[in-house]
Amino acid sequence: KQELLHYAKYLMENYSQDMPVEQHSVKKNRSGILKGTFVLPLPDDFDEPLEDFKQYME
Repeated sequence: KQELLHYAKYLMENYSQDMPVEQHSVKKNRSGILKGTFVLPLPDDFDEPLEDFKQYME
């Protein structure tokens, strides 16, 4: 663990100064970007129990 921490510190000290400020920013979460893209045709009996479970449900 210590080696990893030392390596991370080394990278931050040596490479973060070379990068422009724009590259330091965190990517924004783009949730909901695909909303409405996947529209599935659901049958009318979608919520009904499956025939495979008919014996189990009795």
